[in-house]
Amino acid sequence: MKIPKMLHTSLFVIASLSAFSFTAHAENTIFSKSQNDQKQWVGRTAPAFKLQDQNGKWHELKQYQGKWLVLYFYPKDNSPGCTQEANQFKALYPNFLKSNAVILGASLDDVASHQAFSKKLDLPFPILADSKHQLANQLGIVRNLGIVKIAKRESFLIDPQGIIVYHYSSVDTQSHAAQVLADIQKLNKK
Repeated sequence: MKIPKMLHTSLFVIASLSAFSFTAHAENTIFSKSQNDQKQWVGRTAPAFKLQDQNGKWHELKQYQGKWLVLYFYPKDNSPGCTQEANQFKALYPNFLKSNAVILGASLDDVASHQAFSKKLDLPFPILADSKHQLANQLGIVRNLGIVKIAKRESFLIDPQGIIVYHYSSVDTQSHAAQVLADIQKLNKK
């Protein structure tokens, strides 16, 4: 039985719209749940972690006690927004150091990907490879895109005692680093 071309096209469009509608609903449900979870982080102790950076060096939360810790997650190495955000942190890196702050970038990419990304941009700070989604899952910031998972572009400012004082769930890659630095400087004046 031969299906007329017009009917075939109509069925394809209906199936596509149905799949899109289901995906959009599922995505909204995921985001709604995680947004509620995220609000709970401010004022709480940051989750412990042990992750490797782009050079294979291990990093743990406890080694940063006594310093401000900027933990910024981004979706993917070498993507335009992630490159822009990393370059903004790089440009302000000396100011973060003067403010007793450490920057740790992180994504779900592996060590080798981070090594190439860091080398390409000449980044002066570590980028953690959360390739098993250990920390991102704890923070509720894994975005499921079907067979691919990425970290949401979100950041956490952790105080010298290990408490999350800011959670940035809406990040502008052009101004985010400056905003985090301003927040640290404001808190240092208290």
